[in-house]
Amino acid sequence: MINLHQNITDILELVFPTLCITCGERLITQEKLVCFNCWNDLPVTHFHLEPENKVAQLFWGRVTIENAASYFSYRKGSKYQQLIHFTKYKGLKELGYETGRKYGFVLRESSAFCAADFVVPVPLHPKKEKKRGYNQCKWIAEGIAASMDKKVVADNLFRKTYTSTQTRKNRYERWQNVEGIFGIHRPEEFENKHLLLVDDVVTTGSTLEACAFEILKIKNTKVSIATLAFADF
Repeated sequence: MINLHQNITDILELVFPTLCITCGERLITQEKLVCFNCWNDLPVTHFHLEPENKVAQLFWGRVTIENAASYFSYRKGSKYQQLIHFTKYKGLKELGYETGRKYGFVLRESSAFCAADFVVPVPLHPKKEKKRGYNQCKWIAEGIAASMDKKVVADNLFRKTYTSTQTRKNRYERWQNVEGIFGIHRPEEFENKHLLLVDDVVTTGSTLEACAFEILKIKNTKVSIATLAFADF
């Protein structure tokens, strides 16, 4: 029975080959979604080992962040933009989890990030999550938490208002779009906790700033930030 299943799989692969979402090359056995070469070629930042990195600098003078980092950097048109696009818009939530899992192992190298108590994904508005079918940030957070042996708290920080996409907005417009739109259901759950706030991409940092601003109203909280990608434009 196992051999029959394998034979059918092999035939399907011949007719409908599975391709790497970043480079388009055919995947081989043991590869899933992204080929080994692309994983190895990922433009990692090592920001988790550099306290004054470019992501951390985004928040200087805006909101108090303990640590901030991104797994990799990309520019518009880069093949790694596809990794984010497929995670966010094409239903490949498992890709978000797997990339998050890999990033979690990287973050474990830093005692600063290991100090976090909870992993908290940036929330989507319920209408947007229903339309998309999932929150990609939650899947990324689950992957990070699995590697770091942390608890994910995904139902406390919430988005109060449905907002338009940030993609074509400048920094000021992005801030206006997210100002005051987040809330906390159970503030006591975050009291005296260090939270690792997770997003897919950081560009200007406006959404993460708005989340952190709301969290830091709670007694004795700390916030660190981890995103998969840094839009290095």
